[in-house]
Amino acid sequence: MPVTHRPARSLRVLLEPPNRALAILLGLQPDIEVVASAAARPAVALVEELDAVAAVLAEEPECRVLVTAGSARPGLREAALAAGAAGLVLRDGPVEELAECLRRASTGETVVDPALAGP
Repeated sequence: MPVTHRPARSLRVLLEPPNRALAILLGLQPDIEVVASAAARPAVALVEELDAVAAVLAEEPECRVLVTAGSARPGLREAALAAGAAGLVLRDGPVEELAECLRRASTGETVVDPALAGP
C-alpha cells in the first residue's frame, strides 16, 4: 500500500503580531508554514500596523510584507505601499483567499484586495 506524504511546506509566513488562531488556520494549508520570527527567514509577513512594515524589512529585507486591514480607509493603500509593503489584504476574509494572497505576494506580485483598493 503506498504511503501518502504531505507536501513539503515551502512558504514561510510571519504573523506580526502573533495570532495563534490565524497561525493554526494558515498551517492547515499544505504549502504554508507559519514561523515565529524574522530569524526563520519568512518569505511573506502579515502585519497589522504600518510601522511594522519597516521593522520586518529591517530584519529580513527579502521578505514581502502584506498589511492587514478590516476596511478601506482613505490613503491606506498608498501609505502601505509607500512604507514598503507588497500589498494590503482583508484581515477577516476567508483563510483560503488570504493564503492565495500570500502565495501571490511571495512570487513578487503586489496584492491589494479589491475591497480595500478605495475609490
